[in-house]
Amino acid sequence: MAEVSSKELYEFKRTIEELADKKGRGTELVSVYIPPDKQVSDVVKHMREELSQSANIKSKQTKKNVQSAIEVIVQKLKLFPKPPEHGLLLFVGMIPKGGPGTEKMETYVFEPPEVIQTYTYHCNSEFYLEPLQDMLDVKETYGLAVLDRKEATIAVLRGKRIDIVKTLTSGVPGKHKAGGQSQRRFDRLIDLAAHEFLKRIGHHINDAFLPIPDLKGVVLGGPGHTKEEFLEGDYMHYEIKNKVITTVDTSYTGEFGIREVIDKSMDVLNEMDIMREKKLVQRFLKELINEDGLSSYGEKDVRRNLEMGAVEVLLLSEDVSYKRETCECPACAYTEGKTIKKSEEIENEQCPQCGEIMKVVGTRDIIDEFVDMAEEGGSDVEIISTETEEGIQLLRAFGGIAAILRYRT
Repeated sequence: MAEVSSKELYEFKRTIEELADKKGRGTELVSVYIPPDKQVSDVVKHMREELSQSANIKSKQTKKNVQSAIEVIVQKLKLFPKPPEHGLLLFVGMIPKGGPGTEKMETYVFEPPEVIQTYTYHCNSEFYLEPLQDMLDVKETYGLAVLDRKEATIAVLRGKRIDIVKTLTSGVPGKHKAGGQSQRRFDRLIDLAAHEFLKRIGHHINDAFLPIPDLKGVVLGGPGHTKEEFLEGDYMHYEIKNKVITTVDTSYTGEFGIREVIDKSMDVLNEMDIMREKKLVQRFLKELINEDGLSSYGEKDVRRNLEMGAVEVLLLSEDVSYKRETCECPACAYTEGKTIKKSEEIENEQCPQCGEIMKVVGTRDIIDEFVDMAEEGGSDVEIISTETEEGIQLLRAFGGIAAILRYRT
């Protein structure tokens, strides 16, 4: 998965939440997942088959709504000669706005942040979102290897998806019955063969992991002590070796061994992600109590520092619930922005220049606005969860908006 910006991930999450709130009166909401290698013509053919099948639906209203949704999908597919790089998602259906007769056709067509693996057509009273929920969990990419003297398997873990990169066998001889000098000679040959096998494993690990720009760590596993011997030796590129998080004992090698490595190291990997958030907030707090510290918090101060390009890292709580509304005077064209809670509305705001009642001409989620400002200024953005004590403190004590600065302002 290519690295996704905080803004893209946030917008994707918000779209999923929006889709999850949609409910149909019957089984008439259509979800279509199209992988990048799927022919659009094949999908259109399948949609026409589903259109024919829908004639068997007993409810006249449900039948009409399903057929309308499928026809909209066919029309939308005509805009795509082939699916985008990550595939294509279509969510179409009649959404009721109130009582009977208030249904309105809603259409969502977009490319996901991760490659769609399987073609799916799904019709129900809710949109089918489970694969997208899994994509939201994709935060980090890890390298995995499980090895002993006989075989090795190299894999990449992206979220919940495991890609087996390479499987190697050694040809290292097993036990032998030779004695005396023959035994020592055989032992030397076995050690040499094992050494060459570890070199080969290291070569393939370098080829697999070095090209991954966002590799967060490497976990080694396997039965016995071979993994420790491999880690201590000079077999991997130093950049990969420095990213080894831990080693775990497994009962198996091969694909079963890889899954065992994941099961046994998941606590460590999850803890790393949480620790990264904790360290960022702790760094902000340290700057805050320092007399010459480089910190800023609160919507107004952080906005000012973003406008100046002074922000190094922007910290936003995922539970920030503010919006930015732009008000304009119809008489003198004076405009100003106001930040309010999402649940609030601006009413009867007077123009400070002429006293006329101003009108709201634009509304944006505060996170969207701040992320755009940060990206324009080359600032890093971190969306902080509320799963840690530090994350809760950021939200409650600082309004969920804080920054680590490049220089004092």
